[in-house]
Amino acid sequence: MSATADVVLSVSAIGKTYAQPVLGDIELSLLRGEVLALTGENGAGKSTLSKIIGGLETPTTGQMFYQGQVYQPASRTAAERQGVRMVMQELNLLPTLSVAENLFLHNLPSRAGWVNRTRLRQLATAAMAQVGLEAIDPDTLVGELGIGHQQMVEIARNLIGDCHVLILDEPTAMLTAREVELLFSQIERLQQRGVSIIYISHRLEELKRIAQRIAVLRDGKLVCVEPMQRYSSEQLVNLMVGRELGEHIDLGRRTIGEPVLRVSGLGRGDKVQDVSFEVRSGEIFGISGLIGAGRTELLRLIFGADTADSGSIELGSPLRPVRIDSPMAAVRHGVALITEDRKGEGLLLSQSVSANLALGNMPAISRAGLVDGAAERALAERQIQAMRIRSAGPAQTVGELSGGNQQKVVIGRWLERDCAVLLFDEPTRGIDVGAKFDIYGLLAELTRQGKALVVVSSDLRELMLICDRIGVLSAGRLIETFEREHWSQDQLLAAAFAGYQKRDALLQDAVPRNPA
Repeated sequence: MSATADVVLSVSAIGKTYAQPVLGDIELSLLRGEVLALTGENGAGKSTLSKIIGGLETPTTGQMFYQGQVYQPASRTAAERQGVRMVMQELNLLPTLSVAENLFLHNLPSRAGWVNRTRLRQLATAAMAQVGLEAIDPDTLVGELGIGHQQMVEIARNLIGDCHVLILDEPTAMLTAREVELLFSQIERLQQRGVSIIYISHRLEELKRIAQRIAVLRDGKLVCVEPMQRYSSEQLVNLMVGRELGEHIDLGRRTIGEPVLRVSGLGRGDKVQDVSFEVRSGEIFGISGLIGAGRTELLRLIFGADTADSGSIELGSPLRPVRIDSPMAAVRHGVALITEDRKGEGLLLSQSVSANLALGNMPAISRAGLVDGAAERALAERQIQAMRIRSAGPAQTVGELSGGNQQKVVIGRWLERDCAVLLFDEPTRGIDVGAKFDIYGLLAELTRQGKALVVVSSDLRELMLICDRIGVLSAGRLIETFEREHWSQDQLLAAAFAGYQKRDALLQDAVPRNPA
């Protein structure tokens, strides 16, 4: 990017204060056709800054300039009209409408008061071609698409009309490797058209591939705006967290005891097939596997969120058979599930921290059927302190917290119930590296209390860092279980593919062959 490149957008002395300052004195410019990486710990101010640029928030101090003019969008719609678009982590699509209808929902072509379907298809086809979705029928319901294609539909929606600045907030968090490559190829095409992109992510290896410059936020302050190639990943991490983070974690002194969870022959359709394993008190048992291997489905079966076709579950010390046919039954038996979709399934984003921590703990804070406000506040203050939740206090809306602190609220709710078995599904997804180590420390503390933890993660390095044993799921089956000191990344990956190779071989054998 040359020094003479046009400045499309600039922010000057931008600050934002809620109950306390979250952004202060931000000076930043965006050049035409560049990808500017925006990174930092959760709570550093990335989302707040991007929402200010996208018209979702109003700055407390400072001003912005866009294409040489003062820029003060009063709303997201106002920003979009000027060509500043934002694709957020939570996709803004209606699953029961078609791709074409989602793309032009607010501007459907009509004739004589009726939607002009022919024209709608033509417009949708052109919009989809911009992001490489030519192979998808515009009449396909959005709910029938994979999350990766939904992400591309959302991007296509934001490119309709004039788009000069595109903000992408953690765009690859739910994408497969193939979908990530598709996204990156489209980003290159957008750059060639002169679109400027602010790319928010914690995945430093991705940023090094596609960004020309990087801006690092820490505690609401801008600590770095430099060409990407000047920094190694380790240096960027140090800038983000203000300290060095090692590649290992000391789980502390703990005792791994007898099994307190045993799963035998658990299955549901072809998603989970004949899975058996046990977890001991004080142990972290990791579950690895490719996307679609059945990891989340397995946790849902253990938790009673889905009904198993076969198998049994034993809990306690000593182990005893239990019937878990609902999440309520699981909680009654001391089993907790921290879901991967904390915003959709784990939290009430519009409610306070205290209200979210109280969920599932009502019997302990209720008197004569009414919530005891003092008891609710005491519970919240106890968990805010224990979990080191960074917030303005129990009354702050949980949707205003960073992703890492939202995750701590979900975990804190379950800790209040003192469950013996905790199931974690992608506990650090969408969380920055500093907050990840906070979560790892929390998991270690739980094991020291004698809890049995089952952790599903797509990050092999994460599992190898924190787990005592790792079981690998492949095509719905538990292929192999590895002990610490007896695994390697290559072995874990090979096991993850093994079930699919065996299944493909069986399918190949089942295909009739033409005689020679």
